[in-house]
Amino acid sequence: MRLLDQAKIPYEEAIIPYRDGSFQPQAGKSSYKTLVARSHDHEIVVFVIPLDQELDLKQCARVINSKRVELVHVKELLGLTGYVRGGCSPLGMKKKYRTWYNDSCLDEDKIYVSAGERGKQIGLDPKALIEVTQGKVDHLIR
Repeated sequence: MRLLDQAKIPYEEAIIPYRDGSFQPQAGKSSYKTLVARSHDHEIVVFVIPLDQELDLKQCARVINSKRVELVHVKELLGLTGYVRGGCSPLGMKKKYRTWYNDSCLDEDKIYVSAGERGKQIGLDPKALIEVTQGKVDHLIR
């Protein structure tokens, strides 16, 4: 969130309720998940898609101009990003990775992404998020 504060980008903090053994995003909020993947040439890339959707790996490979893309193993996540599963944010990763957002985010006034730890989210203008992460937009889901 320091990145957002430094860039003077307004955001809203939100706590996600924990029910039935998992975090349940609040209805009516456009929650997005951050997925970390590796290309055929071992480049780490980040994809941000709607929480209830599935990443289309073949489409993602085309988008990044790679032969194939596969999600990184959960065990690698902390070392690569500084975040654990369920708390991975497109903001503030250990290194600067190329980041893509699903095109549906541009239809929203505000989207919610992880704030860097399980159960916490931040809501902000998707265009501002894309700008601060130097992200790109494309169709990434099935």
